[in-house]
Amino acid sequence: MITRAIITGTGHCVPDRVVTNNDLAKIMDTSDEWIQQRSGIRERRHIEDGLAPSDLGAKAALNALEAAKLTPKDIDLLLVTTLSSEHTFPGTAAFIQRKLGMQGIPAMDLRAQCSGFLYGLATADAFIKSGSYGRVLLVSAEVHSRALDFSDRGRDTAVLFGDGAGAVILEPSPNPERGIMSIKLHSDGDFAEKLWVEYPSMAQTPHVTPEIVREGGVYPKMDGKFVFKHAVTRLPEVVSEVLESLHLKPQDIDHWLFHQANLRINERVAATLGVSVEKCPYNIDRYGNCSSASIPILLDEQVRAGNIKPWKLICSAAFGSGFTWGGAVIRW
Repeated sequence: MITRAIITGTGHCVPDRVVTNNDLAKIMDTSDEWIQQRSGIRERRHIEDGLAPSDLGAKAALNALEAAKLTPKDIDLLLVTTLSSEHTFPGTAAFIQRKLGMQGIPAMDLRAQCSGFLYGLATADAFIKSGSYGRVLLVSAEVHSRALDFSDRGRDTAVLFGDGAGAVILEPSPNPERGIMSIKLHSDGDFAEKLWVEYPSMAQTPHVTPEIVREGGVYPKMDGKFVFKHAVTRLPEVVSEVLESLHLKPQDIDHWLFHQANLRINERVAATLGVSVEKCPYNIDRYGNCSSASIPILLDEQVRAGNIKPWKLICSAAFGSGFTWGGAVIRW
């Protein structure tokens, strides 16, 4: 009998502070119209002073645990995906583990940027299928706002990102026909510099200098047109790949949960696949790009709204820095 991992609980947490496009227009040369036209974003959440990525992640995890009717002591493995690590080391997983009181179990970070949740899902699935761990807590936590350049120099990226965390509980499925059906992952390091934060860098001595900071080397840099072109190519490719592995067609999917990087990317991908926009919920207009946390946040919202029913098919896909990309099909 095939052992599959099934999601038994979902949760998310976003900061209370809402930052609108008009708020950003007061501190940089941009406008609500300009941002919405290019990305579909109206507002995003920024973390409050005194809070850390692990605070958002721990809260999302507790919400997922409550939904699954479990406690932190019931978890065998903690996986955390993030591109905005709380510290250089140790990983953010250590701080979430401490806040949840889960000492003793293995806890680790995964770095796959905006595709992180799908990479984490594949990792959890593999551990469960192997029998190594029974219950896995997967947390995706991101805080971008403290490392963005809120000036005209950084406006192309600063307007896109928001803070937030999402979490899921995975366990062995009691029914081999439900759970994670297939995941396909890819990466291409040839384009690493097209979307990256160059410094601090352990490839040089010293790893950062005051001059580098003044010149903005510690802030995200993106070749927007290049990233857009590759995203609208790779996402349909990996969706087709994961569907073909299950002998499915796009019309067989009930819900499409795309990474929330840019609404225009998702609209293009949906059109390429011939997917109805009614099957593609989004929250980028309210949260911006929360990187690896965007898919689990969207998933939790849809589950709690009652939109995703048992036995329905979900297809999720993401593209991010690295480049990394992936697709997954889940029977709920």
